[in-house]
Amino acid sequence: MRTDTGEIIHLEDYRPTDFVLERVDLTFELDPRQTKVEARLIFHRREGVGLDMPLVLDGDELKMTGLLLDQEEIAPANYDAADRTLTIRHLPASAPFEITVVTEIDPQANTKLMGLYRTSDVYCTQCEAEGFRRITYFPDRPDVLAPYTVNIIADKEAAPLLLSNGNYLGGANMGDGRHFAAWFDPHPKPSYLFALVAGDLGVVEDSFTTLSGREVALKIYVEHGKEPYATYAMDALKRSMKWDEEAFGREYDLDIFMIVAVSDFNMGAMENKGLNVFNDKYVLADPNTATDADYANIEAIIAHEYFHNWTGNRITCRDWFQLCLKEGLTVYRDHEFSADQRSRAVKRIAEVRHLKAEQFPEDAGPLAHPVRPVKYREINNFYTTTVYEKGSEVTRMIATLLGADLFKKGMDLYFDRHDGQAVTIEDFLACFAEVSKRDLSQFSLWYHQAGTPLVTVSTSYDAGRQTFTLSLEQMVPPTPGQTAKEPMHIPLRIGLLLEDGTEMSLPSPAGAEMTGDVLHLTERKQTVTFEGIPSRPILSLNRGFSAPINLHFEQAPADRAHIARHESDLFARWQALNDLALPNLVAAAASARSGVPARCDAALVDALLTAARDDRLEPAFRAQALALPSESDIAREIGSNNNPDAIHAGRQQIMTAVAVAGREFFAELFDKMAATGPFSPDAASAGRRALRNTALSYLVYAENDPARAAAAFHSADNMTDLSQALTILAHRFPDAPETLQALSAFKARFAENALVIDKWFTIQATIPGAETLGRVRTLMADPLFAGSNPNRVRALIGTFAFSNPTGFNRADGDGYRFLAHQILDIDPRNPQLAARILTSMRSWRSLEEIRAEHARNALREIAAGATLSPDVGDIVERMLVG
Repeated sequence: MRTDTGEIIHLEDYRPTDFVLERVDLTFELDPRQTKVEARLIFHRREGVGLDMPLVLDGDELKMTGLLLDQEEIAPANYDAADRTLTIRHLPASAPFEITVVTEIDPQANTKLMGLYRTSDVYCTQCEAEGFRRITYFPDRPDVLAPYTVNIIADKEAAPLLLSNGNYLGGANMGDGRHFAAWFDPHPKPSYLFALVAGDLGVVEDSFTTLSGREVALKIYVEHGKEPYATYAMDALKRSMKWDEEAFGREYDLDIFMIVAVSDFNMGAMENKGLNVFNDKYVLADPNTATDADYANIEAIIAHEYFHNWTGNRITCRDWFQLCLKEGLTVYRDHEFSADQRSRAVKRIAEVRHLKAEQFPEDAGPLAHPVRPVKYREINNFYTTTVYEKGSEVTRMIATLLGADLFKKGMDLYFDRHDGQAVTIEDFLACFAEVSKRDLSQFSLWYHQAGTPLVTVSTSYDAGRQTFTLSLEQMVPPTPGQTAKEPMHIPLRIGLLLEDGTEMSLPSPAGAEMTGDVLHLTERKQTVTFEGIPSRPILSLNRGFSAPINLHFEQAPADRAHIARHESDLFARWQALNDLALPNLVAAAASARSGVPARCDAALVDALLTAARDDRLEPAFRAQALALPSESDIAREIGSNNNPDAIHAGRQQIMTAVAVAGREFFAELFDKMAATGPFSPDAASAGRRALRNTALSYLVYAENDPARAAAAFHSADNMTDLSQALTILAHRFPDAPETLQALSAFKARFAENALVIDKWFTIQATIPGAETLGRVRTLMADPLFAGSNPNRVRALIGTFAFSNPTGFNRADGDGYRFLAHQILDIDPRNPQLAARILTSMRSWRSLEEIRAEHARNALREIAAGATLSPDVGDIVERMLVG
């Protein structure tokens, strides 16, 4: 099942390998330009496989220097070494046999950052999804599991540290300036989980005692001098280990757990068994260099990769179509961890904001695909928000449908039944069906059908009969390759609020199944009637975002304001405020497009300020309540023929109206939320900073003067406040002397800190307006810009394309042409990076006609590239055809 040649791979074509891999012994002799890899692989022929069937191994850009069968050279007539495969014929019938392959690779030249590469004098691997074939010829697929023994030989001075998966067996000097280390991983794993790191690094050490009393050594490796920046990551790791034992009963299973932070990495992190490799931006933090968002991301991603030890490593995917089985499930687990560590309501709001900003547009555009695809051309292009975030939401819905007790029983059965196996979505769902005795076949459509369901709702109340009726209709829109959709099983949490703000007990309705407060929508159309309702209730629907749907419910603004004030479900309060704001913002965009001033509804201002004034609510929630829907939210609400300039201008007018109306309150709030002690990254302190900076933003809008933001910049004693003040200055007053001075001071102060300088690039890349493209081009010539570093490219070029609607979507199309040239430049060096940045154009069809035509032409320019990688070729073709 190859995915790196442009060939389309289909789920229905899956079949097991012809040969079973029993054991892997690897020896690496590391050299920057000529690393020698010896792979000794023990196979046996699968029962029923004919003697004429050859062994076919995957490879990519390999130089083979040796090939043995049971330590004897294989005659050239018995094998074929092609660019992408090694085919070996005339193998033993039944007894295990040993294939030894010797390859030579060039880590220094590996700019794709897949396989074994060298960065900042450190050898590092990234093997997911198909990087191991760039190290040696191998059956490189996730259903091939085996224990690994790894021997690493290297120059001791250049690489005193030699790491791999599993437990350390020992090492010694070799007498010629070299040394070796041996590692053994007893847990059978697929090749994508293999890891090797070698170099000269500092270490932070700790330990963790498991539930059964075993002592586990914990080590986080970073560049020398950066050890103090890894203390928060270590704390997050220990909390993750404890939480997984308590919440899921999962105990760690090796003697050591290691994390290595590197600066050149295509992903956020990788869960290699016992040796996680991280992008250093998700490990390194201190108050002077990391924002509260950075701390939260470090906590979440450390947890995510650790949780993979069971959901991804001990139990892995049978094939890459099942990617959501490890990623979506593990995202759900890290979301639950963060909710327990911080504020559950605020965490849920953040999750839904991200889902709507990233996954909903993916579901509505040419790149839409099911949570479990049925075909793909390049697997790297399916590490998407649909697989991760929507996959998490599907897991959450299982927990909602079954309840906490049955969900835990289903997870326990899954862990017990499938430990050490490579499994499918069907295996996963069968565990929950078995413990709940529930038919989940209709629910499984969430894995198979792409697109975001639209649920249309209307209500009526009959005072004479004391009945309250809901009419619901669901529709899943057509998506590429799927035009006809079946009704989904949609779990909707609901509440009925009375006029005094109290919540009434829910009677059993007629017309639908209901479990607790969860209404089960299973038909295309359903009418649900509640009896014994003494007065007209106010319906709160899809509480906690119990289902990832679009909801069309023309609810009166007064009812939404009532929910925003009285709902016990804080997510529903926040949603009600958003539902109040969006019509105002859409109308403001239309006004701006027509050149007339926007009008802001007084009810919206009152609802926002009422929520913000409520001291009973935690500051973090109040900050979320005050945050208006984003420009991408407004564009999604409008749907088509979008004018990004009008959307931006309209939102600015509504923001200003709220700011002017609440000016005195925001000034009071800004002072009240000031820190009273030393910096702490805890959730409560972060919430106070978030609310204070939200107040600062509104104040600057009200005053239309850079002075207050400049003062906040110069008085800031932590990166959260410093970067927020700089962002306000740059975005509101990009050419003001105060802004230019602050940008210069920030750069001078942090020039030696790559992760902080990434923030400097990002802040400038997101300055609204057509002029920002010129800024981006100028910044690319700055000595601090490094086009070979994925973080730096994402910070400037990626952020500009993804997060600057007015700058990127210039009416003259120059933003799209700029991106096309960048994609064609990046692609030969790093196809994964190029393809992921290209997805920023996924919503081009929703733009007004002139912009859409410019975008189409830019995509055609990319498609006409002479030597496109399969990664970029796949994305551009789907965006033009879909």
